[in-house]
Amino acid sequence: MPLKEKSPEIKKILLFLDEIGLQTIEKKLENTFLPGLSLGPDCLYIDFEKLLYPGDILHEAGHLAVATSEERKLAGTPEMSTEWPPQSEEIGAILWSFAAANHLELPLEFVFHPNGYKNASDWFISNFSSKNYIGLPFLQWIGLTLGEEKALEEKKESFPIMQRWLRD
Repeated sequence: MPLKEKSPEIKKILLFLDEIGLQTIEKKLENTFLPGLSLGPDCLYIDFEKLLYPGDILHEAGHLAVATSEERKLAGTPEMSTEWPPQSEEIGAILWSFAAANHLELPLEFVFHPNGYKNASDWFISNFSSKNYIGLPFLQWIGLTLGEEKALEEKKESFPIMQRWLRD
């Protein structure tokens, strides 16, 4: 489907991902973990005909964003470790997608829809809305954002504002 026919939310997400350096490629996909989405080497494949939850684009992009540049190059290939992503990166990708939704001014339910996150969507929304940012130490450790204390020290804005969007 041509970009002009996509929803305003999808257009906003695709433009954002392009701006931060994450490539999206429209492609027919079969048997994917998330309907209509798959990670590829340094890119995210999207099958718009099969995509059920456009907010999932941000979660999958989050996996690429919190991965090292070497891991991003291996995403979706046989060379990628079967242990990827580690739990720290999974949690980081979830929090990254929250920051992206916040940045794009999308409702949290758009990303954390009821049919995702192993029925924990409401739990994530509740925690993140209460500024209980599970995964924040990881995102700070990889240099993407700052917790309140560090932000005050450096005179910068704290999470959910991101200092940068890609790990390296």
